[in-house]
Formats: sequence, structure tokens, C-alpha cells
Amino acid sequence: MKPPDSNPADVFDPLRPRLLRIAYRMLGIVAEAEDVVQEAYLRWHQTNRDVVRDAEAVLVRTVTRLCLDVLKSARVRREEYVGTWLPEPIIETVEGDDLTLTLMMALERLSPLERAAFLLHDVFGMDFEQVAKAIDRAPAACRQLASRARDHVQEARPRFPVTEAKGHELASAFHAASRSGDTQALQALLAQDAILYADGGGKAKAVLNPIYGREKLVRFFEGVWRIPAVGSARLVHEGTIDGLPAYVTLDPDGMLQTTAFAIEDGRIVALYVTRNPDKLKGIRRAVVGEMTG
Repeated sequence: MKPPDSNPADVFDPLRPRLLRIAYRMLGIVAEAEDVVQEAYLRWHQTNRDVVRDAEAVLVRTVTRLCLDVLKSARVRREEYVGTWLPEPIIETVEGDDLTLTLMMALERLSPLERAAFLLHDVFGMDFEQVAKAIDRAPAACRQLASRARDHVQEARPRFPVTEAKGHELASAFHAASRSGDTQALQALLAQDAILYADGGGKAKAVLNPIYGREKLVRFFEGVWRIPAVGSARLVHEGTIDGLPAYVTLDPDGMLQTTAFAIEDGRIVALYVTRNPDKLKGIRRAVVGEMTG
């Protein structure tokens, strides 16, 4: 007979980073993911842990089901969201996890169960028996859910990806061109069918609808150059955000912005701009905190 588990945190805390990654990938919002994991901890605290054989399986199941509950109400909130909704940007590098912001956007078009089955199996390496227990479906049904999700995600994967170094080089070149007013450089960097998505959430100035096509994007940035604050925005971070080359800028008024790039065959095919201050609290702590700390 195993000794009683007197401290629930001894088991839970080592699993917390994995549980947070699962919840974030499911929900796309860090605060919501943290709330879910905290609720899972409270439930774990109340569980008869002496009879639990596989704590990780139990906790993953708890977190997944809590996320599914959150997603039901999240869909309603996102339908009422002002402008384009983007996942909260995070500076994160996880070995073996190639789920970029672009692919997370593709997952947004799936049902919650499809999303859960794909993430648990394809991203977090659980077999379908484990997935079935987590989402309360038969293993065969989970295979079908994951397969449908995989088809959607595969469409969003770049056919001709670039190296990490080349991606960051293009991001840096775009920043320079977008601040200098060099339209020829911008045209050379953008794919013909490039798209810009911007998330201000109604709390920061941002375009409400995506902008499609290189010509429209160049005209858009020509208008942006006329805004005095744009030229004086400071580059405060270059790196990777949600698996994509990106940078962070800080306006003179303290407004933060992240810009991430999907790149294919040496050209920028999508730009993801986040200005909603509610979604930039973590970035502010990580980036601006470094500058003032």
C-alpha cells in the first residue's frame, strides 16, 4: 500500500507547465489558461489521491474538460469581439512544438472537440485511448476528430518554409521598410496575396477587418507613415512569438504592439498585429520589464 499523498502540490507543480501549455493551446488566452489550471489544482486538492494511478492523465482530463466548458462561452464572446480576434501573443519556445500562431488560427475554425483531439494527440503525444478518456468519446471517434482537424491544419502549414534565421532577417527588413517609407522594399518583402490581421479589441486603434493583397497593404502602410507616432515607435524586442518571427514596438504614449510574420518561399504571406492591451500584459512584463528592471 502506497503512503498517503499529504501535499497535492508535490504532484501538481511539476505538471503545471504542461497543463498550462495544453490550456493555452486550447483557449489562446493566457489568463484563461491560468484560471483553468488553478481550478484543476483546486479539484486535485479535493480528490482522493490515494486511489489515483496516473495523476498526469487525471489532470490532463480535468484541464481538457474545463477548457471545453470555457470554449462554449468563448465562442459567443468572440462573435461579439470588436474587429479580428487573435490568440494572445507569447514569447515561447517549446522543443518539438511547431504549433505556430498561423496554425492556432486554423484551429479556431474547428469544433472544440476537434481541437482537443488534435492537440492532445498530435501536439502533446497522447494515444487515442488517453484522448478518449480526456474528452469522453470513443477512441475511434477521437481518431476521426483528430483527422478532420489535421486536414485543416495541414492546409495552413507553409509548403515552402524558411529557416529561422531567414525568417528573422525578413522580419527585421520589414520593420525597417515599414518605418522608412520604402514602398519598393515593402513590395519586395510581401507575397502577392499577403494578408494583415490586426487585433485591437476595441481598446486600441487597429484596422477592424483583414487587409488582403500586396497593393492594398502597401497603400495602408503609406497611410500609416503619415502618423507621427509611427516613426517614433521604439523597437524593444526581436525574436519569436508563438513560433513565428516577430518584433515588439513601443509607442511614445506607452502603447505596445507585437507584429508576427508567416513566411513562405521567402515572402511574407501574413502579418499578425496585436495592439489590444489586455493581451499584451505578459509581453509588457517580459519585454518592458527587462528594460526597466
